[in-house]
Amino acid sequence: MNFTLSEWRQAGPAQSGRLVEYAADNVHPDMSFLEMLDVVNERLTERGELPIAFDHDCREGICGACGMMINGVAHGPSRATATCQLHMRSFADGDTIVIEPWRARAFPVLKDLVVNRGALDRIIAAGGYISAPTGSAQDANALPVPKQDADAAMDAASCIACGACVAACPNGSASLFTGAKISHLGLLPQGQPERYRRALKMVAQMDLEQFGGCTWFGECQEACPKEISIDVITRMNRDFMLAAITAPDETGRGGAAG
Repeated sequence: MNFTLSEWRQAGPAQSGRLVEYAADNVHPDMSFLEMLDVVNERLTERGELPIAFDHDCREGICGACGMMINGVAHGPSRATATCQLHMRSFADGDTIVIEPWRARAFPVLKDLVVNRGALDRIIAAGGYISAPTGSAQDANALPVPKQDADAAMDAASCIACGACVAACPNGSASLFTGAKISHLGLLPQGQPERYRRALKMVAQMDLEQFGGCTWFGECQEACPKEISIDVITRMNRDFMLAAITAPDETGRGGAAG
């Protein structure tokens, strides 16, 4: 298979970028998209040109590092598929493939396809954890959890923090990501003591990072490689509103957020 890549090249955060065309010839249809980029980079290196910079790690659809826009779609044309698990047989021989980084104010481009997604890490650091000491792990059945709650928590916990939801959203909102991280803890008994304080802190940090607001376009769940439902945004909004009225502040007193 032969392709033409229209590839975003940007030397650094302070430089302007542009699309540059490269030939990707003799590509095996069973190659993954990242393997194809590896081959293109080898050829660029042999010619003394700078290789295309892109993020990757596990190449198993788990780490979320491989995010990029492919023909204007986050992670490419295959539904529920991270870029590293996208195969070249998903394209037609002779196609021109446009490859760009995530486009969001909160994700500044570092180089080529590499963006800084530290904003997502800071949202987690603001409250996406359980800090109460619990001692050693309990037996599996010592703390019963309704199956519906367990299933919903597991679905939300499948978020790999790739940022596709942000890149796909017309507003650049991180509500699906933040909602998933709030929901998977808030649905379980262990997450209840900090449930409302967690919602306040994480939503506040999301706003500080200059993500856009959610206006229910639904593009986020369509782009999510783990098919996380926008139901998690509903849970986040509910917890945040309740927290603003009832959650204790840092001094232990109840009161509205503000």
